Amino acid sequence: MAADTVEQIKAKLTIVDVVGQYVKLTKSGRYHRGLSPFNKEKTPSFFVNIERGSYYCFSSSQGGDMFTFVEKMEGVDFKGALKLLAEKAGVELVYERGTGADKGKLDRLREALGRAEAFYAEQLIPKGAAYEYALSRGLTPESIKTWNLGLAPDSWRVVLEKLTADGFTQNELLAAGLIKEADGKKGTWYDRFRNRLMFPIRDSAGRTVAFTGRALSADDQAKYLNSPETELYKKHEILFGMDKAKDAIRTRGFTILVEGQMDLLMLHQIGFQNTVALSGTALSKEHLALMKRYADNLMLALDADRAGLAASLKTATLALASGMRIKAVKMPLGKDPADLAKDTPQDFTRRVSEAKPIIEFFLETLASTEKDPHRLILEAERTVLPLLASIQSPMEREHFVGVAARMLGSSPDAIRNGLKRVDIAQPENAALRAPGAPAAVVQARAKASERTILQIRAIIESYPDTALAERLKNEYSRIIGAGIPDEPVPERILFESGIAFGEAPEETAADDLTRTLERAVLSERLTDATMRLRLAESANDLEAIQIVATECKDLAARLSSFS
Repeated sequence: MAADTVEQIKAKLTIVDVVGQYVKLTKSGRYHRGLSPFNKEKTPSFFVNIERGSYYCFSSSQGGDMFTFVEKMEGVDFKGALKLLAEKAGVELVYERGTGADKGKLDRLREALGRAEAFYAEQLIPKGAAYEYALSRGLTPESIKTWNLGLAPDSWRVVLEKLTADGFTQNELLAAGLIKEADGKKGTWYDRFRNRLMFPIRDSAGRTVAFTGRALSADDQAKYLNSPETELYKKHEILFGMDKAKDAIRTRGFTILVEGQMDLLMLHQIGFQNTVALSGTALSKEHLALMKRYADNLMLALDADRAGLAASLKTATLALASGMRIKAVKMPLGKDPADLAKDTPQDFTRRVSEAKPIIEFFLETLASTEKDPHRLILEAERTVLPLLASIQSPMEREHFVGVAARMLGSSPDAIRNGLKRVDIAQPENAALRAPGAPAAVVQARAKASERTILQIRAIIESYPDTALAERLKNEYSRIIGAGIPDEPVPERILFESGIAFGEAPEETAADDLTRTLERAVLSERLTDATMRLRLAESANDLEAIQIVATECKDLAARLSSFS
């Protein structure tokens, strides 16, 4: 089914049709190009080849076809991308008939969660206590419907019995996180969520993977209860509301991060549709990668109490280390974003417009609570220096060193000296920017001929059946002593060759490339011969010395012609 559907989709859609929904593309020679949707940039480094049906982003070193692109942009797997593109192309997805047991396990879990969501939504009736509670928190009937809120009845086994009657097994309901086993009563199962206002949690593609339940009884010890981790729900990968927020994040250029579902719903309701929320877990590198897919700027709107500030500090440190730029909204003590959105939405809007870069935010917060200058300096060392050390851009870091020095009445040199003592975890790719990087450059130079070979093969593949391609094949065989290898050329090299040589490469392209290749090959062979000569001299092998010395002389003479 999948192979046929892929071909039908490709027959009806071009990659420009698909990518153009996310990226503004302009024609550039044989390619279309635009700004990268994966990184913020001012100079376009994202290219689409309509002939090959592929794209490549040079700023993030990734490429693929229309299915890969949708997977990246929507956070779905191939099956999810297939479904989205089939809908866009008007191609029907036809699945083979079969019993429930024949369906994939994950499909069964999604179906169970979908049935549970529909059941919960049916129970949330207007005039009911749960519905009135939602209204009392400031939600409108439109928001309740948009987010498909529901009610888990105050009953022990109603969902279990309903979904079992629908053909789901206890193991499936357990795997979906909908039921749990009674403590000390093996084999006794009951509904995980009871007497709670239910918030469906969806992945980036909008598929329900879990729930959060808000207690409706004041006696319930757990105010909020989240689904357990399952094969579908990984807390460190899911951000609540991302499926509805991603387009607004792209448009506005930043993400607002809040702590809970009610905060998020209320902010969306007053116009901040670029808001996402954590669901009972700390911010992770996977969360950051998901946000950076749409924008590199993050605004924190967390509570102003001690716990909220601690969460802001931890979140900001991790986000800065990932290369994001962070601001924070100054919240009034004792109020959260949902309170402001309900009571004084214009006040929250003002606070967003006045949000400060995270370094200034913490310096101002510390100065407002700590009046003793000495203790302020000590607290800034503990709080602000790790934030400064986490900033990846040297110029940005230097700017905020100056800001911190002014606000603390210190000197930039004192701040810089303090930074030397900060032990801050760097992102995984920091090694690429570390002082040791030249070793990689040396290795790349040693393989100069490999890159030129790839460029030659890319031109042959990009411009088949041309005199240029035929000439390059012959020159390759002469220099290397073998035919062109039958293996794929990396996507990046294919795009580089197309960009460099345009619609119709000039004959001089072959001259330049073959000279570069021959010079690199001769240089590598001379290096090898020189090493063999030293070994022969060490062994005092006179015959070998004479043969290899002649080889070195010949190679050196041939190399001199390229000077």
